[in-house]
Amino acid sequence: MSKNRVLSGMRPTGRLHLGHLFGALDNWRRLQEAYECFFFVADWHALTTEYADTKSIRDNIREMVLDMLAAGINPSKATLFLQSRLHEHAELYLLLSMITPVPWLERNPTYKEQQQELTTKDLSTHGFLGYPVLMASDILIYKANHVPVGIDQVPHLELAREIARRFNALYGEVLVEPQPLLTEFAKVPGTDGRKMSKSYGNAIYLSDSPEQVTVKIKPMVTDPARVRRRDPGNPDVCPVFDLHKIFTPKVERDTAIDPGCRTAEIGCLDCKGMLLEHMLPALRPIHEKRQELAARPEIVQDVLEVGRSRAKKVAGETLSEVKAAMHM
Repeated sequence: MSKNRVLSGMRPTGRLHLGHLFGALDNWRRLQEAYECFFFVADWHALTTEYADTKSIRDNIREMVLDMLAAGINPSKATLFLQSRLHEHAELYLLLSMITPVPWLERNPTYKEQQQELTTKDLSTHGFLGYPVLMASDILIYKANHVPVGIDQVPHLELAREIARRFNALYGEVLVEPQPLLTEFAKVPGTDGRKMSKSYGNAIYLSDSPEQVTVKIKPMVTDPARVRRRDPGNPDVCPVFDLHKIFTPKVERDTAIDPGCRTAEIGCLDCKGMLLEHMLPALRPIHEKRQELAARPEIVQDVLEVGRSRAKKVAGETLSEVKAAMHM
């Protein structure tokens, strides 16, 4: 490998929003300039929690890929592919599951957390328990050197590293232990102040027009203690100010918005208007590019097919090495 290799993926949950843009896509766009990047749509992973209702997955894949391309993921610089088109992932998943102790999976913090949070779904399935092995297979089959993660996701990556170490101890040095590429993610609140999420109905989507963004920002919640226009506000607890930290230059935040809020020199509507002055120009190119891409019905399948071909070459080589090491 001439460049260190990076692997990252995302479940197809539908249209992507600002949380995805600043939590992943912006970082992916930078990484593709410096690394050999493999980015994938994790449709098999979507089945771990959405197995009972799969009718939207295909449409979600298309929407997601359009958003990725509009946000700057370049198929000539990075390999973008659909997980389920690479059967090598599934075969390595099966082989690695044979050597992965069940207690390793049961101690996974996400396993217990999601069972407690998603109480309306039956997650007592083999697929849900074993999804970290599938995640490890996704990473290890490309011999990825790095996986971009936040500090709270490092324990999840450690399981993939443990599986690689166990395989190498049993069969010889074949798999690469991936290292975390620690990434700081911007805090992106939704319009109701909670974490931006499709399920909360508080998201600003990359496909939203400038008019739609404006309609969503205008009633956005602010400092709950600021009831009247003349009341001083506290930017530290204001979700709108969190968006200013992303879109508005620091000098303007420090000299106009922060002090203006604290002294009631500017009101919440003024503050939102100042946000939109920076937010709309930043998002407009993504929206326009997405419209252009959406007008080309073949674009998503063409990109994914090119990516599948590239990924299959690498995945096939690794799988052959794994099977040879296991005398299979």
